[in-house]
Amino acid sequence: MKKITSILCLLILLIGCGKTKITDAVTVTDANELQTAIKNAKPGDHIVMANGVWKDIQIEFIAEGTKDNPIILKAETPGKVTIEGVSDLKFGGKHLIAEGLHFKNGHAPDDAVVAFRVDKKTIANYCSFKNSVIEDFNKMKRDDSDRWVQFWGQHNTLENCYIAGKTNRGPTVRVDLKGNEHINNYHQIINNHFGPKPSKGGPSGETIQIGDSYSSMSPSYTMVSGNLFEECNGEVEIISSKTNFNEFRNNVFYKSEGSLVTRHGNYCTIDGNYFIGDGVNKNIGGIRIINTGHWVTNNYFYNLIGENFRSPLAVMNGIPKSPLNRYNQVTDVVVAYNTYINSKSPWQFGVGTNIDQKDVLPASEIRSARPLRMLVANNIIYNEKGDNSPIIEHDKADGVTFKSNVINNQNVAFKNYDGLQTADFNIKQLSDNIWVPTEIPTVEAYQGFGFESISKDLFGNSRENTTTIGAVTKTETTAPAILDKSKYGTTWYSNEIEAKDPTIATATTEKGSLQSKIAAAANGDIISLAAGNYTIDASLIINKTITIQSASEKATITFSGNENTPLFELHPKGKLTLENVVLKGNDTQLAFASLQKNMFTHFGLTVKNCDIQNFNYVLKVYKESFAERITFEGTNITNCANGLELSEETNDKGDYNSEYLTVNNCTFDNVQKNVIDYYRGGYDESTIGGNLFLTNSTFTNCGKKEENGILINTRGIINVDISDNTFKNNSVKLVALLWGAKNNSHANNTLVNSGEIRVEQNLKQKLMY
Repeated sequence: MKKITSILCLLILLIGCGKTKITDAVTVTDANELQTAIKNAKPGDHIVMANGVWKDIQIEFIAEGTKDNPIILKAETPGKVTIEGVSDLKFGGKHLIAEGLHFKNGHAPDDAVVAFRVDKKTIANYCSFKNSVIEDFNKMKRDDSDRWVQFWGQHNTLENCYIAGKTNRGPTVRVDLKGNEHINNYHQIINNHFGPKPSKGGPSGETIQIGDSYSSMSPSYTMVSGNLFEECNGEVEIISSKTNFNEFRNNVFYKSEGSLVTRHGNYCTIDGNYFIGDGVNKNIGGIRIINTGHWVTNNYFYNLIGENFRSPLAVMNGIPKSPLNRYNQVTDVVVAYNTYINSKSPWQFGVGTNIDQKDVLPASEIRSARPLRMLVANNIIYNEKGDNSPIIEHDKADGVTFKSNVINNQNVAFKNYDGLQTADFNIKQLSDNIWVPTEIPTVEAYQGFGFESISKDLFGNSRENTTTIGAVTKTETTAPAILDKSKYGTTWYSNEIEAKDPTIATATTEKGSLQSKIAAAANGDIISLAAGNYTIDASLIINKTITIQSASEKATITFSGNENTPLFELHPKGKLTLENVVLKGNDTQLAFASLQKNMFTHFGLTVKNCDIQNFNYVLKVYKESFAERITFEGTNITNCANGLELSEETNDKGDYNSEYLTVNNCTFDNVQKNVIDYYRGGYDESTIGGNLFLTNSTFTNCGKKEENGILINTRGIINVDISDNTFKNNSVKLVALLWGAKNNSHANNTLVNSGEIRVEQNLKQKLMY
């Protein structure tokens, strides 16, 4: 009787399971077993990759699962399967899931690390890449373009992944829509942690790009929701929406140098997002609007001080009858129920207007079309310190209507706008970075067409039966922990690294001692140089973050290496701080240089209180090399043929070799050419780097062999500050030629027998488009 009862129970259980299949699982240990398992996979199967390193493997996950019985490719232990070398993953079929994988120490063989298609005929639908990591999986050359996740097909998902460190050309994630099988795709990018993405040093460094110029009129319906963007600094556009009907909801942009941009395409919804700055960095942006029909609602902006392209709300001018790849006019956009706390000049209109450049640009590039039929309503602005221009009109905002907006500007006067009124209200802190009014200003919300669809506030509270303005309807409420990283990304990986005190190792002048200390050092360590002379006959390899400094009096490093070889060879991830050291060459070598090729990620260099003598080049940065920061401070440079040379990005695609070049309190004496040569070529109006800060320094008897007759070359660099310097007896026509239309400035410089500093308002640049 018990046996019959057990059989009946089993039958009932099987019937209750409906269509769900009892899972078959197969563990594979190499590429051949994996290929066989995928080939034989049936709906409901699990293919388990054994723990370990899978190197140089191209996975073609081609199979047919079902909605109730997907086929799952997963790690034996999430995070214990690392995919390295020249490797990728391509989906082809339906209802497939890959999870628990870790891509590192390698790069893709072609144009994507993870692609939702195998080829043009074998595409993926209803597939997911989840609970996985891609980090530092860069091509060997910065100009080699790829995507780390490339969407094709329809209804595919990227979820709960951690993705960080992309430095080569191309967006980290891109949605492609070339073909009817890829439009109306309803892809989802949800609950991911997009970790730090260093500046690329030019365009084509977005974190997410949805479509491109030539598919920009296509409907996409891509959802980007619940993601954390942490220090995503690749370029001016963190997200570049280039198709129609995309939604961006409940994302957190934390100290990310860029903006969410409706670059092309129409009818985007941008709702319930957080844009968090630090009140210091002007590169941290908010939302930039181009095109038609967008709704910007329930968003929160805090401590943003960016300007123009990176202002909290930047509304651009368009080009009349714009081609697809340029700037369409802003029309029929609604900006409602948003809150701005301590955000400088939060509303900027006519951004990008360039009518004054008509003499050097073709008519097809002149952005003169102002926004039309734009409504800004029910927003709250609070400034702890009053702002005399909360609204900036780069061009007239005569196509913008303001309704029921309120500002507490601490009684600081500003230009009067109908629909923006002052009110005396306070704010209180709910959690880190989140402040709300202690009481909602008593201004009745404007009820515009379609406003009933704005049914919830920033925190998900209902707006029914309320007439309050701003992003939050209730002053007594609990704020979500938006920076709790456990809410985003994988279940098994964290980018939090416990700080450790550096180890200090002492090198002696004994042959090989310095080299061995560098090789043995870990990231962050310090090498202390005992007094004396160090004779070095081969390049010192810097491939980690390391400090080399004299213990007391300045140690001397004399380099006897071959001609055109560097004393310090800066490799990918090599970040050197050199302090209180004398460097001597034999007139033919380089003091510092990047690798000539395969600079697959960034380097860095800081030189303080050093003496550098008798080198061919003080610094040589080769093409496709990039440093976020290069700093020379308190350093004397004498009798060198060339100085700081960062000018090999001559393809004029908007690229440059360092985001920040700082020279402060230095002396340059008898440097014959390339004294400072820092170049960015091509007319790319959305690139807002590099940055040269040249201050408190002295240049004497330099530039004798400079062919163009300019001592400090900054061609195309957007931000230049040359201040409080002395230029004496430099045989050049110009000390500098500055770009007046950009953020180039000079002040308090002393020029003696050294030509002049000339400002040219509109420099001609090669068009990139």
